[in-house]
Amino acid sequence: MAEKIITTNQRAVAERLLQVQAIRLSVKQPFTWSSGWKSPIYCDNRRVLGFPYIRDFIKSELCNVLFAQYPEAGLLAGVATAGIAWGAMAADQLKLPYVYVRSKPKEHGLGQQIEGYYEKGQPVVVIEDLISTGKSSLQVVDILRSEGLEVIGLVSIFNYGFPVAQEAFEKAGVAYTSLSNYPTLISLALEKGLVTPAEESILLQWSASPAEWQGV
Repeated sequence: MAEKIITTNQRAVAERLLQVQAIRLSVKQPFTWSSGWKSPIYCDNRRVLGFPYIRDFIKSELCNVLFAQYPEAGLLAGVATAGIAWGAMAADQLKLPYVYVRSKPKEHGLGQQIEGYYEKGQPVVVIEDLISTGKSSLQVVDILRSEGLEVIGLVSIFNYGFPVAQEAFEKAGVAYTSLSNYPTLISLALEKGLVTPAEESILLQWSASPAEWQGV
């Protein structure tokens, strides 16, 4: 499924992520992701948690999307670790049950991978901080489905917009929504003078083929 049309202000979200440096752009000195990819952008939405008013704004936008697009949701599920806090805040605001999903089962106790109380058949929305390739997000979807939960969608704060992610979500049959995205961010960064037109071109080239990009 293609990404849903959203009801939130993508520019306002992108502006706040830039304001607290949750997203950083560096064309000349690119970052290296855990995958080994070279990237002119790095996203760490956990920084937002340290800024109460911006945190509250992002939480409100997240809740607006959930309320408008997923009124049938009976459960929210945060993706460990970065999605845990956002999912918990949204669940508290909307008065919904909440769980979070580990990347692997615990090696002690009950060996749980889904932490919290849930019932089979519950319609659940996954809360994620960031979509890159979609792999880790869809692993959580598979875990929830294997436990008999009905995944009705996924909401993230930011989305790089890679074609590989869209294809993966379509194949998995999962609708997804992001509060903001890469094209919106780059347009805003150019407008604010944070990047030059030449750097904008490089940033857009990277997003088209991130795995092959080796910097400038």
